[in-house]
Amino acid sequence: MSALALARVTLRRGERTVLDGIDVHFASGRLTAVIGPNGAGKSSLLETAAGLLTPQSGEISLGGMPLRTIGRRMLARRRAYLPQRAAVEWPISVERVVALGLTPSLPAFGALPAHVQPAIERALADCDLLALRDRPATGLSGGELARAMLARAIAGDPELLIVDEPTSGLDPRHAIDAALRLRARADAGRTVIMAIHDLDLALRVADDVVAVRAGRILAAGPAREVMTAAMLEALYDVRVRVIFDELGGSIRFLD
Repeated sequence: MSALALARVTLRRGERTVLDGIDVHFASGRLTAVIGPNGAGKSSLLETAAGLLTPQSGEISLGGMPLRTIGRRMLARRRAYLPQRAAVEWPISVERVVALGLTPSLPAFGALPAHVQPAIERALADCDLLALRDRPATGLSGGELARAMLARAIAGDPELLIVDEPTSGLDPRHAIDAALRLRARADAGRTVIMAIHDLDLALRVADDVVAVRAGRILAAGPAREVMTAAMLEALYDVRVRVIFDELGGSIRFLD
């Protein structure tokens, strides 16, 4: 099982508390959307959940095992994390970027091992990158790079996938495609967590929603139970109308 749990987690940066006593459970086989205004602590929550930031107090566990007891190499194989503004500094090919998501032990240069090629092909195809596979990653547009980084994250089929704003910078078609790819990972039994500002898309694809404000959990649970007008108004300080339909629903901000 790949469920992820945070218990009484507090994180400080300097004198500022950015996560304050967080208790939240991310279930396996479910896609959880983390929502909230800018500066709410969403990225800090994801980085801490991924084991990239060490909280001052509390416990994080993956599959019932404390995250601090899982070796870095093993954690890298079990968990993939995609930051909000991922970058590539070297002019390596898109194919090589995607391959880096398969294992931390892949060679930096030279031919890719034959046994990893099928997974690379799937990830390239899933993210509409086959035509770009030989292009230097440093020459990609922002949206193309976002797709390449998502392909890298899903290439190794990690049991825990954490992504920060995976649709940022993507056109509508590719934003929907990216969200549906994450939905497919959850349907395959993986634990998928994404921070997202597109509330309509969150309603369409997410099983659960965690609402964060000022470093605290304002609400957590099934998407339709959490994303009510009253909760969203408290979260964003703006009047909201929520309309549910067969696609999930839509959010209208009235102020």
